[in-house]
Order: sequence, then structure tokens, then C-alpha cells
Amino acid sequence: MMSDSDPTMARLEDQIGWYDRKSAANQRIYKWFTASTIAAAALVPLFSGFNIRQVTAALGVLIAVLEGLQQLGQYHHNWITYRSTCESLKHEKFLYLGKAGPYAAAADPHALLAERIESLVSQEHAKWAAGQEQPVKPRPA
Repeated sequence: MMSDSDPTMARLEDQIGWYDRKSAANQRIYKWFTASTIAAAALVPLFSGFNIRQVTAALGVLIAVLEGLQQLGQYHHNWITYRSTCESLKHEKFLYLGKAGPYAAAADPHALLAERIESLVSQEHAKWAAGQEQPVKPRPA
């Protein structure tokens, strides 16, 4: 664990933790929605065969709601994007600690670390903002 007296390392640890937690949460939600959608879709032919229209209709509604929420929340995209940013931040941390890569020859490795952390976080924020401005494209049927 890094010292809290170093604001750059504190920021790095904070961002790694945030992206790790958000990635895991989005992964759980995405997988829950996907598994629920698959299970509901698999039950449609079963209840249809028994001619239980209300249950079949309810399953169709459930599938539509789950897919809509999944598209609205963009859980799969967020999971992948947040995980990628988290791993990039970890990569920077280990290069810095090992005095490797761009840090090996840097005049001020600590300042370079701060710049690279903020660049990674800013890039992710810009991608997120751009994604919020674009309408969600429906999946082909």
C-alpha cells in the first residue's frame, strides 16, 4: 500500500480501486441480466407448449424489459471499459515502481506518473461522455 502523504500515489490507488469496483459491479449486473434473459427465453417455448398464454406473455415482457435495461445501462460496455482503464492504471503503477518503460529515462518520473494517470482517466471520461451523447442503437432482431 502506498503512502497517503503522496497525492499522486493516493490518486492512483483511489482510481484503481474505483475502476475495479465499478468494473466488477457492471460485470455482475450484465451477467445477471443476460442469464435472466436467457432463462426467460428458454421458458417461452415450454409454457407456449402448455398453452399458458399469460405466463408466455409475461416472459416476453420480462425479456423486453431486461434487454431494454441492459441497453440503457450499457453494463457490458462499462464493464469492459472500466476493466481496461483499471488494468492500464495498474500497468502504469508497476512500470513506475519498477523504474521501467517511460519512467526509466524520465527526468522526473513522479511528474510523468501524475501526467499519465490523469491522461488515462481523462481518456476514459471522454469516451464515457461521448457514449452518453450517442443514442443507443437497437440490436438487430
